[in-house]
Amino acid sequence: MPRPTATAPDPPAPKEGLSLIVLACNEAENVAPVLEELLGWLREHEPAAELLFVDDGSDDGTADLARQALEGTDSKVLRHARNRGIGAAIKTGTEAARHPWVTFMPADGQIEPAAIGTLRATAARDGCPLVLSVYELRSDGGLRKTLSWGVRLLIRVLHGVTLRCEGPYLFRRELFDADLLASDSFFLNFEFPIRVLRAGHEVSVAQIRCRPRIGGASKTANIKTVFKVAADLLRLRIRLFRE
Repeated sequence: MPRPTATAPDPPAPKEGLSLIVLACNEAENVAPVLEELLGWLREHEPAAELLFVDDGSDDGTADLARQALEGTDSKVLRHARNRGIGAAIKTGTEAARHPWVTFMPADGQIEPAAIGTLRATAARDGCPLVLSVYELRSDGGLRKTLSWGVRLLIRVLHGVTLRCEGPYLFRRELFDADLLASDSFFLNFEFPIRVLRAGHEVSVAQIRCRPRIGGASKTANIKTVFKVAADLLRLRIRLFRE
C-alpha cells in the first residue's frame, strides 16, 4: 500500500543517475521557458541527469524549439510522427533512458522542477522503487473530486490495491516493461503503478505543487477521459486475469 508523505526537502537524492522525460504535444509557446527553468534546476541539483524531450506528434514546431533550447546539453529530442498518446511518449523516453531512475514532467509548466527533488528525496528516504505524487493545495472543483474518488474506488474494487496518483512519478527503470504495458494513452499512469503494487513492491507517495499552465489548454482534464479510464480499468482486470 502506498505510504503517504509530506512534502520532502530537496536532495540528498539517490546516488544513482536520473533520466528526466519531458512530454509535449503542441506546446510551442511553453517549450522555451519550461526548458530554461528545468535546465537551471538540473544544473544546480542534478548535474549528471539527462533530459529526454519527447514530442508526441506536434504540428506547431515544438520539436525544433526544443532542439534550440537544449543545444549543448546532455539531452535528446525524440519525436513521434503522429500523436500516439502520453503512455507511448513515456515508453519512448524510458526506452531511450540510460540511467537507473526515471521520472517525467509535462512541457506545460504546471509542475515546478523542485518536484523532482521531492520525488528523489522520498525515494532515498523510503528505499522505494516507485514514488507517486499527489498535489498539495490544489483547488479542484466538486465534480473533479467526485470523479477522482470514483476512479480510486474502482481501482480498489477491481484490482485490490489502493492507488492515488495525480502527477509525475519516479521509478526504477527495471520495473518498467513496455512489452507488458498495453496502454499508450494516459491510462498508462494507472496501469504501471497498479502492476507494481500487485507485484508486492513498496510504493511511497509525495506531495508536490501544481501551478497554472503557462499557456494553452489541458489535453486530458475532461469527463470523457475519466469514463475512458473506468473502461480501461475493467479491460486491465480482464488482461491480468488472463495473464
